[in-house]
Amino acid sequence: MSGSKLPTSGQAAVDAFLAQVRAAPKPVPATHRGRLIFALDATLSRQPTWDQATQLQADMFRETQALGGLDLQLVYYRGFHDFYASPWLADSGALLRHMNGVDCQGGQTQIERVLAHAVDEAKARRVAALVFIGDAFEENADTACRKAGELGLLGVPVFVFHEGGGERPAQVFREIARLSKGAYCPFDAGSAKQLRELLSAVAVYAAGGRPALESHARKAGGAALLLTHRLG
Repeated sequence: MSGSKLPTSGQAAVDAFLAQVRAAPKPVPATHRGRLIFALDATLSRQPTWDQATQLQADMFRETQALGGLDLQLVYYRGFHDFYASPWLADSGALLRHMNGVDCQGGQTQIERVLAHAVDEAKARRVAALVFIGDAFEENADTACRKAGELGLLGVPVFVFHEGGGERPAQVFREIARLSKGAYCPFDAGSAKQLRELLSAVAVYAAGGRPALESHARKAGGAALLLTHRLG
């Protein structure tokens, strides 16, 4: 699937997302590879997007190879309190094997648990960013936002990709992004091209910061190029 505009709210949605990325903490140069937590809602309604994300994940690794690579941890929740965090994975093939073995199952959201897990990981060793892809929020907003604030203090921006809509989840997801100094972007099933571009841009940002993103944008154009303009 592809398209030239985000059907949910047009190019303005991409513009707003990239403008928020401008305020995100800049990754601190380090001798270690960048580390990115890739978290997804795997409840029953999410199967089509899970399949889409499985196809797109290789781009995140590919775009960061010249920067020394990226270590990525897959996190998801589903069913009755089923919560999973993979080991840190250094290549697309390993992540693909993890994702291909997952069936989405009905259940309640566990976004607070995702955020709490990211806090624990960041305290143990620096995490550059958290990406979350989901459509619903069914928990206590204040508790989740408190964890998002902790991530902001730890320098871990949350980049929220919200599918479908809904006023309450949109409101909470925007607040999670704001408190963590991350960014929020809505998308739908027709936005695969934009989702690919933005996920790749966030991965490059996590691995190498603004200079790497600018170099990536000169080659990739599109959303990544717009991001460099927003960064000034």
